Amino acid sequence: MNLYDIIFYLFAAVTLVSATFVVFTKNVIYAAYNLLLTLFGIAGLYILLGADFIGIVQLIIYVGGILILLLFGVMLTNKITDVQIKTGVLQVIPASVAVGMLAGILILIMTNMSWRDFGLSTPDKTIGGLGTLLMNEYIIIFELLGMLLLIALIGAANIARK
Repeated sequence: MNLYDIIFYLFAAVTLVSATFVVFTKNVIYAAYNLLLTLFGIAGLYILLGADFIGIVQLIIYVGGILILLLFGVMLTNKITDVQIKTGVLQVIPASVAVGMLAGILILIMTNMSWRDFGLSTPDKTIGGLGTLLMNEYIIIFELLGMLLLIALIGAANIARK
């Protein structure tokens, strides 16, 4: 067993354990923090698989954007409604049966499918082109979307403060 295998199993364990806590915890804040670990673990697995761009996008979009917005939304709306933000773990048995059936179908499909190389380009060729497009042709749109998200966050914080 080499270092690569150890790192893979570490990321896989972090992802599975934290995803389990996301599903079974009753506090939404704790679930969001465990979702943070889950998304970091998935990004690590992407990077280990050689999909560096997808791993970095996972970190930037999901961890840096969506999860932080989720945390802000939960923390700000908790003060407005004065309602305890707790979830109940309901219907575990039907959900477990459905997940087991879905996993069985996916395993059956994966083992019976003939995998082919469709001649897709390597990630090294697409990352450079995408970076060039984002920083040259679409830089104004990219910056405007960032400012729009910042304005929306400031507006949501201002509304929640009142």
